[in-house]
Amino acid sequence: MIIPVLGMDPSLRHWGLSEAQLDLTTGVLSTPIGSIVEPKDLTGKNIRVNTNDQWLAEQLSMPVLAACQKAKCIFVEVPVGSQSARAMASYGICVGILGAVRALGIPYIQVMPDENKRVFTGNKGATKKVMIQKLLELYPNIILPRGQKKGTVGDKSEHIADATASIHSGVHTPEFQTLLRIMQ
Repeated sequence: MIIPVLGMDPSLRHWGLSEAQLDLTTGVLSTPIGSIVEPKDLTGKNIRVNTNDQWLAEQLSMPVLAACQKAKCIFVEVPVGSQSARAMASYGICVGILGAVRALGIPYIQVMPDENKRVFTGNKGATKKVMIQKLLELYPNIILPRGQKKGTVGDKSEHIADATASIHSGVHTPEFQTLLRIMQ
C-alpha cells in the first residue's frame, strides 16, 4: 500500500514542506517534492505589527492546510521555543496554524529537531549544510532552491531537508507504528 505523506518544518518566514509517497510494504519513500512557503509583509505606511502578523499567518495557512489535506500521514518538526519576544510571536503563529490543522480534524505526528538530525544523518548535532547534503545523497533528483552562485543549492533548502527528515524520523515513532498496524 502506498500513501501520500507530508513532512513540515514550520517557520514564520520559511515554512518547509516535503510531499512524497511512502510504500508501507517496503518502507521506501519516493523522491519528495519540496517547497517553501515564504509569506510577504504588507507594504505601506502605518501598518500595525499585529495586522502584518495576521496577514503573514493567513498566507502561511492557505498552502499549509492545502498540503495537509492531501496527505494520509503528516510529520511535523514542531517548534520548541524562542530567544526573544519577536521570535515568540513567530512561534505563536506557527503553533496556532498547527492547532488549526488539528482543529480541522487533521492529525499529525510530532518529531523533535535533534531526533530528526540523528535519524536522517546519524548525528543529532548535524549542521544545515550536512542536512542538505544528506537530502541530496538520498534523493539526487530532488529539485531545490538555487543558491547565489551558479550550480549551487540555496541555504533555504535546509527547510526542505528538515521537512523530509521529519518523515524519516516520524516513521520510527510509536504513533506511526500504531497507525501502520491499523492501516495494514
